[in-house]
Amino acid sequence: MTISVFARPKVFIQPTGSEIISPGSAAEAKPGQIIEFNGAVLAGMVQELGGTPILGEIVPDDYESLKLALQEAIESTADVVLINAGSSAGSEDYTPAIIEELGEVLTHGVAMMPGKPVILGMAGWKPVVGIPGYTVSAIMAFEQFVRPLLYSLQGIQSPAFPTVSAILGRKLPSKLGLEEFARVILGRVDNRLIAMPIQRGAGIITSLTRADGILQIPQEQEGMEEGAEVEVRVLRAKDQLDFTLIMIGSHDNTIDLIANELKSRDSRIHLSSSNVGSLGGMMALKRRQTHFAGSHLLDPQTGEYNYSYVERYLKGTPVRLVELAMREQGLVIGKGNPKRINGLEDLLRPDVAFINRQAGSGTRVLLDYCLQQRGLPAEEIKGYDQEEFTHMSVAVNVLSGRADAGMAIYASAKALDLDFIPIGRERYDLVIAESAWLDFKMRAVLDVIASDSFRRTVTAMGGYEVSDSGRVKGVWDGEKWTEK
Repeated sequence: MTISVFARPKVFIQPTGSEIISPGSAAEAKPGQIIEFNGAVLAGMVQELGGTPILGEIVPDDYESLKLALQEAIESTADVVLINAGSSAGSEDYTPAIIEELGEVLTHGVAMMPGKPVILGMAGWKPVVGIPGYTVSAIMAFEQFVRPLLYSLQGIQSPAFPTVSAILGRKLPSKLGLEEFARVILGRVDNRLIAMPIQRGAGIITSLTRADGILQIPQEQEGMEEGAEVEVRVLRAKDQLDFTLIMIGSHDNTIDLIANELKSRDSRIHLSSSNVGSLGGMMALKRRQTHFAGSHLLDPQTGEYNYSYVERYLKGTPVRLVELAMREQGLVIGKGNPKRINGLEDLLRPDVAFINRQAGSGTRVLLDYCLQQRGLPAEEIKGYDQEEFTHMSVAVNVLSGRADAGMAIYASAKALDLDFIPIGRERYDLVIAESAWLDFKMRAVLDVIASDSFRRTVTAMGGYEVSDSGRVKGVWDGEKWTEK
């Protein structure tokens, strides 16, 4: 007796790009080169769907070389061919032309974001898909077009993704005419499941690794309003959402340390964070959209941190201020100080390019205060309106040469071996909703930041003073300070 079965579909994955190098050559990587990891990501996704991946060798941006590689892939035993384009303009130009020469391009570009540049074609009676080079775009394009194809080749109906209903934490604008797949964090705050959008960008892989869900915005909508009830595709088990803590507010490198330490102590607890600046965190607390916020807002009148802002923005919202750390803020500059920058005054020089933090961040407030104290006009700083949302992003801009200086914490400069000019020390607090204070997940956070191991790790990062880490600095009942 014999029965017919569906064979596992074979998928040939062809990485391309003159700037792409293999993971084995990562130690010798030069500036401008990119380690090829999209192939491994796509191969893993193929395996998860029951297919067999075949990963080809990297092919440079040369028309004849690319054509030969694609011809060999088409003539192989593979059922589907994926061409993962490099990020250079050459590969983007060559791929559709080569598919057209060897077969037919059915469409080049689709109304989705990220993933818009995808190419769908046929050659040698095989589906050929040009996958975008940016990783998030590559994953989204694969899920929308390759996933249903692989299920079909196995005689299986493509299963729907699991979803949950949630309340959108803030307004989410989107481009009309493009279906957008926005990444969000999810957590239950005061018995409401909150979906908070996080950083966008087709090349920002952490927008996926940090995401708890994906919100699909229809192409006929220009976004979604804050407070809207939305359906979110969940990327983690639904029952894990009850063990998620949401932290919204100012960015600090120690937040990732806290998340890792929590996971090692209790694998159920998951900390999801969104970097929107200190003021954004305060407003999220006011709207009951977060369990706690990170804040380092200087009051220029008193020289104190956070108290007056709690009084101004959190009337009727009881919270507690807990010190996380004192940290050193200053100018991150290139190694060896090639522009001979000595202080804030040099930011006014026409040959100095600056990278700023976003409006509403504590770092921006501190910078503006320091500029005002020195009588330095912000509008004369080249790049003052160029914004980033994290200290590490500021440091990366300096490392890459896009900027000569940026305001950030010392730890970000040390992490990338950059130079640093101290400007001042500040207190970074956790502003914790009273409703979350006794939650076992919040108690776990407080245990972590008060531990000796956490303090040692943070101190080693440089630029931190953590002797008071975990100490309550104020109790606000919604109308007045009952402890301060």
